[in-house]
Amino acid sequence: MLLSYYQEQWIEAGCDEAGRGCLAGPVFAAAVIFPTDYHHELLNDSKQLSEKKRMALRPIIEREALAYAVASVSAEEIDRINIHKASYLAMHKALDLLKTKAEYIIVDGNKFIPYQQIPHTCIIKGDGKYLSIAAASILAKTYRDEYMDNIALDYPDYDWLNNKGYPTVKHRTAVLAHGSTPHHRKSFRITDPQLKLF
Repeated sequence: MLLSYYQEQWIEAGCDEAGRGCLAGPVFAAAVIFPTDYHHELLNDSKQLSEKKRMALRPIIEREALAYAVASVSAEEIDRINIHKASYLAMHKALDLLKTKAEYIIVDGNKFIPYQQIPHTCIIKGDGKYLSIAAASILAKTYRDEYMDNIALDYPDYDWLNNKGYPTVKHRTAVLAHGSTPHHRKSFRITDPQLKLF
């Protein structure tokens, strides 16, 4: 069972991102604030859930959260400032959009760029420990997947409907065969899937 909060003195938002390791598309992030007594037995790290379960949980999160927001940073901006800064920028943008202001932030992972002097705690594998981070991971993942599904219609050769921009063999092979698209991150190295290390 995931925990409802890290601390209960201040209004707490959980943050997570999706798409950091992709070759194409934006990085998305979400911020979620739940009541301190909130529980939901099906909520978990988005990577542990099927696409069907993530999509079923999304409207529940949006309905039952005190506040939530989703934001993204484009591939072009990722190339300009680097993926790490872009991930934190997406989280900051999501926090900006919350209708209820966060007073404390818990973030999945081990690093974060401080946001507006608001105290924060980084929690490794936090999306499998705290409900708000798990919910943020689900929102970021589902909104990003929808975005990639939409642009996949214009670029069918890259198999984004299945890989969502991650560096699968099929995706890397397609980039080597057809070149990159305006959605590809130019600063990301695309290795030949035929190369073997000896």
